[in-house]
Amino acid sequence: MTVAPPQPPERLPLAALFPAADREQWHELVATALRKSGRIAADAAPATVEAALTSFTYDGIGILPLYTRDDAPPIEAGLPGSTPFVRGSSSQPAAGWDVRQRHSDPDPDVTREAVMADLENGVSSLWLTMGRGGLPLGSLENVLRDVYLDLAPVVLDAGLDTEVAAEEFFALIAGRGVLPESVLGNLGADPIGWRARTGDLGASADLELVVRLARRCLSTAPSVRAVTVDATVYHDAGGSDAEELGASLATGLAYLRALTEAGLDLEQAFDQLDFRYAASADQFLTIAKFRAARRLWARIAEVCGVAGESHQGQRQHAVTSSAMMSRRDPWVNLLRTTLACFGAGVGGAAAITVQPFDAALGLPDGFARRIARNTSSLLVLESHVARVADPAGGSWYVERLTDELAAAAWAWFTEIEKAGGIAAALESGLVERRLAATWARRADNLAHRRDALTGVSEFPNLTETPVVRAPDPAAGPAEVGPGALPKHRYPAEFEELRDAADAHADRTGERPAVFLATLGPAATHTARASFAANLFQAGGLATPTSGSSTDPAQIVTAFRASGAGVACLASSDRLYAEHAVAVATALTEAGAGAIWLAGSPGERAAQYSAAGIDRFVFTGVNALEVLRDVHHQAGIDG
Repeated sequence: MTVAPPQPPERLPLAALFPAADREQWHELVATALRKSGRIAADAAPATVEAALTSFTYDGIGILPLYTRDDAPPIEAGLPGSTPFVRGSSSQPAAGWDVRQRHSDPDPDVTREAVMADLENGVSSLWLTMGRGGLPLGSLENVLRDVYLDLAPVVLDAGLDTEVAAEEFFALIAGRGVLPESVLGNLGADPIGWRARTGDLGASADLELVVRLARRCLSTAPSVRAVTVDATVYHDAGGSDAEELGASLATGLAYLRALTEAGLDLEQAFDQLDFRYAASADQFLTIAKFRAARRLWARIAEVCGVAGESHQGQRQHAVTSSAMMSRRDPWVNLLRTTLACFGAGVGGAAAITVQPFDAALGLPDGFARRIARNTSSLLVLESHVARVADPAGGSWYVERLTDELAAAAWAWFTEIEKAGGIAAALESGLVERRLAATWARRADNLAHRRDALTGVSEFPNLTETPVVRAPDPAAGPAEVGPGALPKHRYPAEFEELRDAADAHADRTGERPAVFLATLGPAATHTARASFAANLFQAGGLATPTSGSSTDPAQIVTAFRASGAGVACLASSDRLYAEHAVAVATALTEAGAGAIWLAGSPGERAAQYSAAGIDRFVFTGVNALEVLRDVHHQAGIDG
């Protein structure tokens, strides 16, 4: 007899066997856990529960522990391909984003080979740095000799030499005999952005340049755009996401005014602008930033009277953040740039440049460029990130974050406009002061390791093999004036300490060290010893240990054998009470110039101080101050 296979029910109700839960139940369960940990009082209100688990962005936006339908923003995000373009500039999922690779090697022959390798292996457009610090002017014909200009868009980045580079590009188009309307790209004119980067070096807002190049594009190559609003300068100066967005809106509006006052109609003026934003390893903020940017630019278009079919939304070029890139353990940059690329792709960026993992070290090699372009290929062709229109759409968290980020950016944009526009705000120092305040808060979080840098401030690798690259002349302007915005890199201060420790080791033949007096069995001292070792190694310091002992004589013997001049006790509070004073006294008599303790002093501060323990490391300590102090104690200064 044949037995029919079991058939699934026609309907499988989701979670039908479970009682419905509400926010109040969640509050009570979370509050119970928080009360046990001592983070909230026994009679804490529900709002206290939320507050205890809420973190804040640099724009003051609260990131809640839980989002529900009640947290959805009141404003509808619309449909893909329609105003306000939050869900993307197209009504259909794209086959993928434009994979754009940057080239800045000043040797035209080397760059030509790299360009062809990129185009043959997944890159779809080129970003060429020219002029001072990049490819020499006059080399474009050589560099693009084998490139089909009607297939591969070219974006120029020539700073003060933009007009010369643009004329060279137009001559190349004419000489090739290609249909001018088939050539895509951008001339990269951004005098306001260049003024922000270089200061008062004659790079003031030459809006006439924008007008001249826009007219030339319209008459010579109508599919080439003249202007790139490069907002990464504000990100690199330490600014927040909303500050980057607000400054980009003010800059774009300044260019629109110049173009329309010169006689271009609104549609033509809008069509001359591309926008470039930084994508960071915070994937949700990156997703929200690109969605919010399109909404904000759509609002400006609406106010100007350009909407509907005549406006296709903001064209966005995402570049993985330079500020987040590390020189130490640069392989971790592969993780950072993958997260950034994912965030930008999900956020709807039309073009994405993944910086090679060795970009902070100098000119990237072929392997690094290959991995960079393959990052996009993996996400598009294997993970299929681009097959869905607005993948983050409908997420209460992302929709709320997009809405609040847009509001914060609009407030900063209007403040700039009230100050007379972006050029006036740069000249008066308004922008610099605002970004400096944000950088101060960010730098404090970096110093205290609240913003952790894997491979640098956390989990450093003292045995890493250095990655060496030739210097990149385009890493920054050759010279800057007093009005230039600063350029920060998050790991820089920790890496300076590592460099100083390495230089000391090269001079003396021995790496400077902090001796860890690990009191008691491993189960007792491992947690604090690991914490202390992780912190001290972030400054390039070795951390030899005494082993599992509480005998002052044995610990002193191990200390002398280590060659260290500084010691740190690591164990439990109970063993500190029993042995810390005796061990510290013995270490001082053995020549320890300074003695630290892993943990807070608590009620025994006076007792510890009498034994020579007057410095402490614990969660939340200013790691940079600790490391500078230890460097001084170990004789590494300078």
